[in-house]
Amino acid sequence: MVHYRRACVPGGTFFFTVALNDRKANTLVANVAALRKVLDEVRSTRPFHINAMVVLPEHLHAIWTLPEGDADYSARWRSVKAGFVIALRREGFASRPNMKGEHAVWQRRFWEHQIRNDDDMARHVDYVHINPVKHGLVKRVSDWRWSTFHRYVREGILPSDWAADSDIPGEFGE
Repeated sequence: MVHYRRACVPGGTFFFTVALNDRKANTLVANVAALRKVLDEVRSTRPFHINAMVVLPEHLHAIWTLPEGDADYSARWRSVKAGFVIALRREGFASRPNMKGEHAVWQRRFWEHQIRNDDDMARHVDYVHINPVKHGLVKRVSDWRWSTFHRYVREGILPSDWAADSDIPGEFGE
């Protein structure tokens, strides 16, 4: 059995990339209400703060801060993934279980990176928000509906025309 080394920092802040198995699907944006509901349900039982997030058609990026003394983001992602599959199946989404009985909607693993300092946080928040532009889904960050970018604008953290003509460099787990 493979044992993955994960950062285990209670109360830490982490950047995640979580993807569907079908990288050509639009399942996440087509079912974003179900995803939001599942995230809210998981947060009600296993709290965490969503610092930044973007939902793309077949993957998402998120930055979460866990409560002090808690480092178990894996259980939270497991709950999010399972809850989303259950919600999809209730809506008639066809998926067959694999030999392990799993409905292989999601890729089995996810990518995580521990946010180390303010500069690291700023770069990853920028990456989360620029991602729809990077993938050619929109020309301007403000045109993508499923992003915390809009919260950042409402709170006066970013202007609505942020990154209109820029590129955010870096490798971020895709």
